[in-house]
Amino acid sequence: MTHRLFLSYCRVVLRHPLFWLLIVALLSATAAWQARHFKLDASADSLVLENDQALQYYRGIAKRYGGSDFLVVTYTPKDRPLFQRDTLEHLSRLQDSLKKVDRVASVYSMLDVPLLFSPQVEFTDLASGYRTLLEPDTDLALAKQEFTEENPLYQDLLVSRDGNTTALLLTLEDDQHYRDLLAQRTELREKRREGTLSAEEEERLDTVSREFSDYSSQLQAESTQRIEQVRGIMDQYRDQAGLFLGGVPMIASDMVSFIRADLEIFGIGVLVFLILALFLIFRRPRWVVVPLVCCGLTVLIVTGWLGFMDWKVTVISSNYISLLLIITMSIAIHLTVRYRELHEENPSATQAWLVRETAAHMMRPCVYMILTTMVGFSSLVISDIRPVIDFGWMMTIGLAVALVVCFLAFPALLLPLQPGTAPGGSDLTRKLTLGFATITEKSRLPLLLTALVIIAQAVWGMSRLTVENRFIDYFQKDTEIHQGMLQIDRKLGGTTPLDIIIDAPPRPEPKTQNNQTASSGPASDDGFGAVDEDPFAAGDDGFGTDGANQAGDPFADDNTDSFSADPFGADDGGDPFKQAAAGERRLRDAYWYTPHRLGQLIEIEEYLKSLPETGKVLSIATTYQVAEKLNGGPLSYMQLMLLASFIPDDLRSQLVNPYMSEDGRQVRISVRVIDSDKNLNRDDLLKKIRGDLLEKFDLQPEQVHLTGAMVLYNNMLQSLFDSQIKTLGYVFVAIMVMLLILFRSLPVALISMVPSLVSAALVLGLMGWIGLPLDLMTITITAITIGIAVDDTIHYIHRFHEELPKDNDYVATMYRCHGSIGKAMYYTSLVIIAGFSILAISNFNPTVYFGLLTGLAMLVALLSNLTLLPALLISVKPKLRV
Repeated sequence: MTHRLFLSYCRVVLRHPLFWLLIVALLSATAAWQARHFKLDASADSLVLENDQALQYYRGIAKRYGGSDFLVVTYTPKDRPLFQRDTLEHLSRLQDSLKKVDRVASVYSMLDVPLLFSPQVEFTDLASGYRTLLEPDTDLALAKQEFTEENPLYQDLLVSRDGNTTALLLTLEDDQHYRDLLAQRTELREKRREGTLSAEEEERLDTVSREFSDYSSQLQAESTQRIEQVRGIMDQYRDQAGLFLGGVPMIASDMVSFIRADLEIFGIGVLVFLILALFLIFRRPRWVVVPLVCCGLTVLIVTGWLGFMDWKVTVISSNYISLLLIITMSIAIHLTVRYRELHEENPSATQAWLVRETAAHMMRPCVYMILTTMVGFSSLVISDIRPVIDFGWMMTIGLAVALVVCFLAFPALLLPLQPGTAPGGSDLTRKLTLGFATITEKSRLPLLLTALVIIAQAVWGMSRLTVENRFIDYFQKDTEIHQGMLQIDRKLGGTTPLDIIIDAPPRPEPKTQNNQTASSGPASDDGFGAVDEDPFAAGDDGFGTDGANQAGDPFADDNTDSFSADPFGADDGGDPFKQAAAGERRLRDAYWYTPHRLGQLIEIEEYLKSLPETGKVLSIATTYQVAEKLNGGPLSYMQLMLLASFIPDDLRSQLVNPYMSEDGRQVRISVRVIDSDKNLNRDDLLKKIRGDLLEKFDLQPEQVHLTGAMVLYNNMLQSLFDSQIKTLGYVFVAIMVMLLILFRSLPVALISMVPSLVSAALVLGLMGWIGLPLDLMTITITAITIGIAVDDTIHYIHRFHEELPKDNDYVATMYRCHGSIGKAMYYTSLVIIAGFSILAISNFNPTVYFGLLTGLAMLVALLSNLTLLPALLISVKPKLRV
């Protein structure tokens, strides 16, 4: 079958080189046109699990409590205190300038908040206004004490404990069109996942996905311009203050810049290296131009395909250009080396014969080489992480393009040329590879024992692998992302948000007349084992009334909106008791809005604050703590109702609405986790918090929900082990099957896997030894390593099969293989190693680790293929049937 396939290739391709050059040229022109749709993506969605149900819950909570994008500007004055009049004026001017930025809805800072302890005020005074730092007669010494010591709302949030760093929060306008498109896409994707999507809805999903992608790219471009505008304003104020910018939009914008820079630098860097390497290796212009044309065509066609399919490149797939260049060059070098060998052996041969024989000898191993590499990359598609899945598909398709381009363009470009002078002279590379053959012959046993020791040590190292890594460590220390996150972590209460949602227990079922109602007994249990202290509860708990006791409740009405209406009735005459009653009517279903339950929330807050990994903790109980301080002690139920009445709308939107649902039956505790804490283990922390909330605070499992960016990021991290195991299992089985088909011998197939497994195991073991965790990039290393490393193995064994019949001497065959195919393996491996090493100049640290570790794996694979592989072949002496 292979022979018939090759004859068809000769008849269709080799006899019509100009036709295929024209076809490739037209395809490249089309790809260049489609490449204008090429897009980058650095959104937060690219760092979460595919179909993560926690993401849907998170979006629902964000919608309920507010989830607009925001930027944070940290402000540290130079050579002057923060609480000084001219410093505050400088901060005010910066704030006014930032308000003018396009689509910035508001800029909130320490200048806007009420001063409650400078001096202390009565909470009843809040209804008539409040004092701020900008008031000319404000006592700044008292104000500093309030921001750093007295007011738990502001401490470590608006001002650092040392009183010298503050922050401005830039809230961006909510884009409803974006949210609508996202909601539509999510709903349709969920239907497709459940298998209930109709044909019409399938078309609608394609349309909505395209609209969402285009609109997201438009917003991303606008966001980048906005970030630049903000940075331009900050530059005007850096003479008097140290400023850092933070926030998800800034991180996304900078990551797009990183991706774009990586694409350019990696592409140009690898291209320059390839030009130099090809010239130094082959010393003839044609052997520089022809391989480079193959590489360029491959990258262009794949890029055009990505634009046509609207596949966005993320930071995970930003190295696809360099990978395609490296692998395409590997094919081209194998073809070139084989052509030159044939030319050296047959100096008078015609160009047509040389090209035909080169293709005849190299087609089978190159096809299997690419298929095994495709298997390595395709294993990534079974991951649960969207950017990893996309990267797997991109490279799998790209490798197929590389194979086709090389076997079309390489012969088509060479056939019109003359063979020229046959290569000859001193060959240092051949001497080097033959040196490895000598080592292998004389040291077979030490080599095999060394391999066993390496594997044993690697297994021990792999047992120490972790997935826990800090997001801040993804970025170089000189980047603004790293510096801004570190400043917020150290000074302003932490960076990574964690939301703890606590629901009220389910309301009890109404009882019939044959069953006594809850109102027939004494005051009811409040769910924490204590008696409810609601003075207005007439036999009921005051939160879950039925029709019977509503009739006996003088304050009952149909309005259950906690804070939306005016608490002052027209006929209350200003009577505080009537004001409290009006407030109670609107809060009668507010399960959490009682002194006792707020006290329970305070205990939960204090517990969360005691954890070393947490920073600022905020909830409705924080506001209650402030009210207690203003009151000089705990509030009665009536005073709590008065507090609800007197809070102005602007403060209510800041202090109440983000932390309690409208019906008062759900509360949100906002926790900021310190990402730079070196002892942070997200999974352990989340499990500890949930377990302690259930055990120490008598909450039921269905009441407690942990959500937020930290949970989503942790879910992604915890999936890495599973993804690593699944991809390794897939790669091993798939490549093993392919090797069995190719070599038709189980011993040969098993021997062929050894160099790849040694290199992959050593890299994983090294990561465990040095404490480098798995991340989005490093989980791809082993699958890619096995897929690429087995390429040289296939070429070597294929050549071994061709050479062995000459004398049936395994040792002599090894020397001949090292002197021929060994050179191509050496060249291609050096190109691959150097190409991956160029990734070390990225600003994204996972890409750096990926480049260096993959380069190391390729080096180990090369050494294994030149020593361990032939040692096994000449020791086992398997029968070769290729």
